[in-house]
Amino acid sequence: VPAAWQRPYLNVFKHFRVEEWKRSAREGDVAALTDARLKGTVYRIRGSVPASSYLQLPRTGTQSLGLAGRYLYLLFRPMPRKHFVVHLDVATEENQVVRISFSNLFKEFKSTATWLQFPFVCGAATGSAYDRTAGTARRDPVGAAPADVRWTCLVLDLHSILSLYLNRRYSHLKSVKLCSNLLVKNLCTSDLVFDPGVTFSEARQADLACRGVAPMPREMAFPVPKGEKWHDLYDYIRFPSEGSKLPFDSIQKSCPGPAAVSEDSAQQLPQPVTLTKAVRDRLSLIHQITSPKAVSAPW
Repeated sequence: VPAAWQRPYLNVFKHFRVEEWKRSAREGDVAALTDARLKGTVYRIRGSVPASSYLQLPRTGTQSLGLAGRYLYLLFRPMPRKHFVVHLDVATEENQVVRISFSNLFKEFKSTATWLQFPFVCGAATGSAYDRTAGTARRDPVGAAPADVRWTCLVLDLHSILSLYLNRRYSHLKSVKLCSNLLVKNLCTSDLVFDPGVTFSEARQADLACRGVAPMPREMAFPVPKGEKWHDLYDYIRFPSEGSKLPFDSIQKSCPGPAAVSEDSAQQLPQPVTLTKAVRDRLSLIHQITSPKAVSAPW
């Protein structure tokens, strides 16, 4: 259970004062910029070799973040036509360190007792040329991000990842290493599931708190212009998917987003989501290339 100072959530960049670079490290081409769309500061990490440009928390490998929240939220955007890598070092209750990595460089899921590698499939904006051809023309969905890749809220259930893939019990997050090529707005840890498509009034009306679901904190949220819907502008990926009986071996947007709550249909939540043929084709392709494999030897 997270200590009181980590509840109900912890804004990691703010708490560790990333902009001062005293408790974090950067290597290569890492810069703070103002993003016009998000109306705030983001960190751009770019470079031809992912390992040569990165933002790392904490500053050295001998330190630990000590963050016990079950869910890690990463607000980021892969750079168009580029590859990126993210490494998370987590500790188990048995005090073993396990590295969880995900990247659109990885072609298949790999696993050892101390390292999980997940392919990350970058989605395109709904209705774009890339989205329409994703299930047919593009034979290999794992790879460089599309030109119109969107800002994404990635929610990693660290407890479930260790339990499903390694039969280990999660203790805490030790470190995070964000390697090129990425734009990153923030990191957050929490024991709550934040749904960015739900407003505070909708959450109260549907009494979502009793199910551990809450609206996205304002300091972590992406801006939504009046009259627009969050899920029409951004991607929300929860991994592993809620309710999935078998662990998925790639991280991707598996549906148009969580069922949105409206004040007149709150009692219907959750609702099944109908997938478009293009999305179904893409998921079928993903499952073909990431079907469960035997545990690999260390590489």
